[in-house]
This record gives sequence, structure tokens and C-alpha cells, in this order.
Amino acid sequence: MKKKHLETFETTLLAMKSELESSIARLLEENDAVTTTDDGVDMQDEVALENESRNETALIQQQRHELDEVNHALAKIKNGTYGVCEASGDKIPLERLQAIPHARYCIEEQREAEL
Repeated sequence: MKKKHLETFETTLLAMKSELESSIARLLEENDAVTTTDDGVDMQDEVALENESRNETALIQQQRHELDEVNHALAKIKNGTYGVCEASGDKIPLERLQAIPHARYCIEEQREAEL
């Protein structure tokens, strides 16, 4: 992969990392605020707050997973293996990386992994 492409992907991944970290921090604060507020809350409000907390927890988990994938991709840039399918060793097409910069697999191997 050309150095110019690697630099572009690294910039994109670093921006994604920053955005995810900010989002996770914000969601954690909101979730903490929801779970510690119980002054004068009736039963319906309590159920709604619990549902909101569960939804935020699920979103936090999803974003943490995506952050792990972004960090993994950044490590691959540093060690020279970025853009190489972890299953087949083939090059991941540039178009796929542009769509999903933290992709670990080429499309064929990704389909296999999802089965």
C-alpha cells in the first residue's frame, strides 16, 4: 500500500478513535447520571430510566468494540500489516478499507467469519 494511502487511513482512524472515546465518555456520564437519579421517581419513570440505561450500556459496549477494532487497525499500520486480510493473507481492496477503515478481512473471508 502506498505511503499516502496509509497516512490517509491513519488520519481517518485517529479521528474515529477520538470521536469514539468522546462518545463513550459522554455516554458513561449520562448513564451514571441516569442510574444515580432516583429522587421522586415514580414506577413508570423508573422503568423508562432502566430501559434508557440498558440502551446506553449496549451502545457503550458496541462503541468500545469499534474502538478496539480501530486501535487494532492503528497497530497494524505501525507494524506494517495494515490492509492485509488476517485470514487469507490477501490484500484487502482499497475500496473496502475506504468504507471500513478498520476491516480485518477481505470480503470473502468476512462472509465466512459471519456464518
